[in-house]
Amino acid sequence: MKLLYITTGLLCLSFTVFSQIPLTTAPSGGNKKASVSERIGLTDITIHYDRPAVKGREGKIWGQLVPEGFTDPGFGSSKSAPWRAGANENTTIEFSGNVKVDGQPLPAGKYGLFVAYGPNESTVIFSRNSNSWGSYYYNDKEDVLRIKVKPVALDKNVERLKYEFMDQTENSAVIGLQWEKLMFPFKVEVDYINDQITSFRNELRSSRGFLWEGWEQAAQWSLQHDVNLDEALLWSDTATSTTFGGDKSFAAWSTKAQILNKLGRKDEAAAAMKKAMPYAGMQELHQYGRQLVQQKQNKEALDIFKKNAEKYPGQFTTLVGLARGYSANGDYKAALKYATQAETLAPDPQNKSSLQRMIGLLKEGKDVN
Repeated sequence: MKLLYITTGLLCLSFTVFSQIPLTTAPSGGNKKASVSERIGLTDITIHYDRPAVKGREGKIWGQLVPEGFTDPGFGSSKSAPWRAGANENTTIEFSGNVKVDGQPLPAGKYGLFVAYGPNESTVIFSRNSNSWGSYYYNDKEDVLRIKVKPVALDKNVERLKYEFMDQTENSAVIGLQWEKLMFPFKVEVDYINDQITSFRNELRSSRGFLWEGWEQAAQWSLQHDVNLDEALLWSDTATSTTFGGDKSFAAWSTKAQILNKLGRKDEAAAAMKKAMPYAGMQELHQYGRQLVQQKQNKEALDIFKKNAEKYPGQFTTLVGLARGYSANGDYKAALKYATQAETLAPDPQNKSSLQRMIGLLKEGKDVN
């Protein structure tokens, strides 16, 4: 009898436990789960949200379905809650690094995202509470940042709510919450320059620092962005040292020469470039010549194109280089001669078409660069 009670009790417990395990279904109300993620600089930004639909309620979303300001949701602990910026669970936004939102600092982390709607001005809220359901447990003491946003009218109806990254640059993007015919945009910025330099410093202390290419990459990046040049010169010193083999690399030496030139150390730059030349391949010399043209050092560029042609005579690339070099110096007759020769050696239709355009410009007495 005792065994029967125990068995019956275990069965009841089993039914109770299994009755509490929900099966996987689609979100309630037909709202779609979604996420959108972008990398700005070195910072990953991810938004998780549910997408409610307008469902024929045009004109009844803003100020009605989504009430103005803060309201009592009638459930949970909050008596003055904003909109959850989506449906079902609260919307979350996560930043892998520190950012600025509309110019205000926000530390790396995961936040609950809320909106207190207003027809003329709305408040976007970043809360450290990213786990509660909806905004039923919203507490303003958990706010990390609030920003004011002006709603923007949209030309076309957006049936399902969405978040979109727009107007992207190397270090910023505008994130827009769009639904029905309104958008709520806010700008996210990262300190890409300092983030990248910090990343280089850390990575060069790892196993990646045992290859000259890593030191050259960090130095070249700094050169291209015209930042951190003193440290970049130290990186290029390591890249061109005998330790990791970069002492026989045109790329490593030419990067060092360009940094020295930027720092106003012209004689040292010339010496570094002299060391680079014996290690240059045809394409490297050609690209270096083109770079000099872009920097308006036309005479120096022509000298490089000539050296390339001496080293690799009769090649498509070197003939194109001579055409560009003479054109940059205003000698269109000589440029046309070499462009015409290069056309006959064009390796594919795209290059042939490009040469034909160059020839056309040169016949009109125009620079091809």
